[in-house]
Amino acid sequence: MRGMCGICGVVYADPKRRPDEGLLRRMCDLLAHRGPDGEGVEILGEAGLGHRRLIVIDPAGGAQPMFNEDHSVAIVFNGEIYNFRELRARLAQGGHRLATDHSDTEAILHLYEDRGVDCLQDLRGMFAFALWDARRHRLFLARDRAGKKPLYYAVADGALWFASEMKALLAVSAIPRRVSARAIHDFLTHQYVPAPQTIFQDIQKLPQAHYLTWENGRVEIGRYWQLNYEPKAAVSEAEALRQADALIEEAVRLRLESDVPLGVFLSGGIDSSLTVAMMRRHVSGPLKTFSIGFEEEGYSELPYARQVAKRYETEHEEFVVRADAARALPKLVWHFDEPFADMAAVPTLYLSEMTRRRVTVALNGDGGDELFAGYERYRGLHVFRWWQRVPEWFRRYVFAGPSRWASRAFPGSAFLGNVRYVNDTTLADPAWRYTARLLIFREDQKDRLYTPEFARAVGPGSSLDWMIGHYNRADLKAEVDRMMNCDVETYLPGDLLPKVDRTTMAYGLEGRSPLLDHKVMEFGAALPAEIKFPQQRLKKLLRKLAEPLLPPGLTERPKRGFSTPLGIWFKRDLKDLTRELIVSDRAVRRGLFRRSVLERMLRDHETGRDNHHHRLWALMCLETWFRTFVDRADISGGPI
Repeated sequence: MRGMCGICGVVYADPKRRPDEGLLRRMCDLLAHRGPDGEGVEILGEAGLGHRRLIVIDPAGGAQPMFNEDHSVAIVFNGEIYNFRELRARLAQGGHRLATDHSDTEAILHLYEDRGVDCLQDLRGMFAFALWDARRHRLFLARDRAGKKPLYYAVADGALWFASEMKALLAVSAIPRRVSARAIHDFLTHQYVPAPQTIFQDIQKLPQAHYLTWENGRVEIGRYWQLNYEPKAAVSEAEALRQADALIEEAVRLRLESDVPLGVFLSGGIDSSLTVAMMRRHVSGPLKTFSIGFEEEGYSELPYARQVAKRYETEHEEFVVRADAARALPKLVWHFDEPFADMAAVPTLYLSEMTRRRVTVALNGDGGDELFAGYERYRGLHVFRWWQRVPEWFRRYVFAGPSRWASRAFPGSAFLGNVRYVNDTTLADPAWRYTARLLIFREDQKDRLYTPEFARAVGPGSSLDWMIGHYNRADLKAEVDRMMNCDVETYLPGDLLPKVDRTTMAYGLEGRSPLLDHKVMEFGAALPAEIKFPQQRLKKLLRKLAEPLLPPGLTERPKRGFSTPLGIWFKRDLKDLTRELIVSDRAVRRGLFRRSVLERMLRDHETGRDNHHHRLWALMCLETWFRTFVDRADISGGPI
């Protein structure tokens, strides 16, 4: 069996205890959207495993939990293993008896019998799984290298509990719902809660490329894979282009296998357009593409997507998101489990809904920017580049002091605060300078926002320290590699991949990301800077690869990103909803934020004095999250 699913379960440290089957089924019910096609629950001594199934391949077989020959090892699996045929052939030659015709789940079982935890090295795909080894009384959890599939866990009541989504763990009364002040602090910086922490103190996320074992009541966590940026590949640009073409085409081809309808998210950008081009090399019949745009001028890439669809003769469909789309906030919060403020989740949710009406699997172009240097921030934002032309001695010794004094003397002035921020950023070390470009709320803005009580609960320390650690990885030499590694370790698994997983799974749609095949990732990391980022030219290699494959001019237009017109909506259609969520008595009574600062933010945004749309959206997401997961004891009813 292969397909996207939801998994959950529990293992007690005491081998005499038995899981509650009814509780496991309630956990499964909260994951039903991830696997609407079936359910399986097994009690295996002190362990209990639950599974919700979305059928993509092998509809007739592959029920889970799945067992080895003597039922000593069982697995529940969420994901796809793309090299499963090669693995099954090797296992059969090695004497394993395979009970199914073409199950990737069964391959993992037998690989574990041969190699234990090291079986992870053989897997090529996206996955989160839980494997119960009854002979060793060992639970083995693992996530894929990039972090495409989620996995949460908690230790409570003498047991380890796990689930694909955190909401399933909230069905367990033994797991406390103690909100983490530090997680809120970090969320307001990053727009997501960084792993391994979650918004609840007693629940953790297993990080990408990690595994967890539970034996005798002890948790051990290890990392099994990390991108290597050194040594650099000794290749010419021509050879790099040849290798990139072959690797990306193979990654796309492997992701075309499906017994259900398949399509692709087409944004009109280089990455998704290149994915369509590669698909056409292997799909001669109908090919479905799906795009989304906005009514507001300047926020739509639909014309570019149409050009690609016409070039490759796809069956193309478009969807236009209107202002009331952001009122889907309760549904978004419900599916993300934690506060999550990437505004692109709004159109992605609607794109997933539209796409699921036609297909069950959708490929996308995620990963190209992180692996081939595609973000504008790699070159530095325009305002920083402009101000850095001013001599450093002036910025440091003449301008810095007055700018800091003015921002402290007039704390309500957004303009003075921004002036100080830009100047200080240009004087900072490269790690801080890069990570500071990714903020939603700056530290000084949070200082003004927090009540004294909440500030004490948060404690000292910058939310940027986590990202800075990844930027300053000791073995990285080129600055572009430091920036890319920072994104691969933080933004990619913390923001981009959860956005796609939760919005697609909300409708039982499987998303596949060929550019995040780990072989493509390793290739991109090993490329010399002069090939992937020459003279700070963004995504130079992929642009050159795509140029003969795409309509004229498409590869040279500036990167737009999946931006949304929320700033406009806040001033117009969402004005009342924003105020009700952010400065209502109910919200202020939580004791987190100063009402006067919130009122000033709203007033400054409404009058155009400052643009707070992203910060306002983050606060709306946070308050809706409180109302969904904290204010209600029973969340089984779904979104508020």
